[in-house]
Amino acid sequence: MKRQPVRLLLTGAGMGAADAVPGVSGGTIAFISGIYEELILTIKQFGPGAFGAWRQGGWSGLVEHLNLAFLVPLFAGIVVSLFSVAHLALWLMEAHPLLLDGFFFGLVAASAIVVSDSGTRFKLRYLFPLGVGLLLAQWLPGLMPLVSTLGNESLILVVAGSIAISAMLLPGVSGSFLLLTMGLYSTVMEAVRGLDVTTMALFGGGCLIGLALFSRLLSWLLTHHRGSTLQLLLGFIIGSLPVLWPWRELLRYQLGGEGEMIPLDYRYLLPGDYAQLTGESAQLIGVIALMAFGALLVVMLHRRGLARTTPTSPQTASAVEKE
Repeated sequence: MKRQPVRLLLTGAGMGAADAVPGVSGGTIAFISGIYEELILTIKQFGPGAFGAWRQGGWSGLVEHLNLAFLVPLFAGIVVSLFSVAHLALWLMEAHPLLLDGFFFGLVAASAIVVSDSGTRFKLRYLFPLGVGLLLAQWLPGLMPLVSTLGNESLILVVAGSIAISAMLLPGVSGSFLLLTMGLYSTVMEAVRGLDVTTMALFGGGCLIGLALFSRLLSWLLTHHRGSTLQLLLGFIIGSLPVLWPWRELLRYQLGGEGEMIPLDYRYLLPGDYAQLTGESAQLIGVIALMAFGALLVVMLHRRGLARTTPTSPQTASAVEKE
């Protein structure tokens, strides 16, 4: 299959921008773009097997083993976005939160269509992983403040990195939102903005650990229990929607170590109630229009993704065939 590096670069940029916004997951962008399973199976290839591939086939064998024709432009898009497009997303989050939440709500809600159109027939036993996904999406943010009790600042950053990157691989679970509930969102974003090498190295080391471990778990689940895993991911997606509901009132919060506000509980409102409570416009027409645009974008991306052939490297292709 002929690679489309520009398309992969743009997809990576979308993933990076989504990961920067609390409540949205880069994994969701990968899922609706039709590259999710290839991404997981490709990341899994980074391990001892890569050395064997290099010994047998040289650099060309290593490039094929690691599926770098896919990974390099995608990763480049993520990195460029985190240092550029993500700043726009963060500005929109502060300046136009209702409109941004509306767009991402429609985008994430329509992602359920992608899961239902995955070619897996629903079975009654899928209700269990679906329920587990829903519950985990609700419980995980409440558990994250425990990370700050580890004491050692360097250890906290490493653990936070491994958790955040694992969450970013899951559609519907926002690594940025989990960082926010850990009280580390501002720390990490300021480190990226200010090029704080020490903080980024500790956090990045944790990300590498999380990628190495979690990608293997997800790869195994997708290979051996694909239907149940897709329902688990659907549960994560649906469970994340309340965080993106535009009209909500913050009921409880706590302050992090650097004074940042960590949300603990929301009350979800109708647009009219929100306008009456806050005295501000609910921006109903704009929010609904962006919800519809986000949903339409998902449908269009998914239809284009269906036309693509799945993984081309021998390792990823054989893994998909086993399903």
